Amino acid sequence: MSYIMDLRKIVGHRPLLQVGASVIVVDENNRILLQLRSDNNTWGYAGGSVDLDENVEDAAKRELYEETGLIAEDLILLGVFSGKHMHNTYPNGDEVSNIDIVYVCQKHHGDLLCQKGEVEKLKFFHISDLPDNIFKPNLPALEKYISKKAGN
Repeated sequence: MSYIMDLRKIVGHRPLLQVGASVIVVDENNRILLQLRSDNNTWGYAGGSVDLDENVEDAAKRELYEETGLIAEDLILLGVFSGKHMHNTYPNGDEVSNIDIVYVCQKHHGDLLCQKGEVEKLKFFHISDLPDNIFKPNLPALEKYISKKAGN
């Protein structure tokens, strides 16, 4: 995260291209794990910025562990999401154009633990009962995941 913070010192709130690595965790009941974000009070999956020279899959595993306490045993690529619908302005005014590389994780272990300062709550949801206030840049990946599940 220091890379993005270092850039912010130079560019202020202007839009940055940001590469993210994210994970949709699925439990044994086919529910997905969402976290209530501290910054904007919306629900989303675990994920964050890829550090300089970091392997994307390693970044996804790191973010999952930092935000939820879970350790991924396997990751399956869901897709790469980009475009205008991935643009976001955070409550502090920072703007980003996200490229999000999203994985699905069905095999994991560990104890759920909210990351202080970033995650208020962790909860598993059935895909037919997702909360209304989903973090907008997470919608394309969630829609693709739900569509794939419906096709099975």
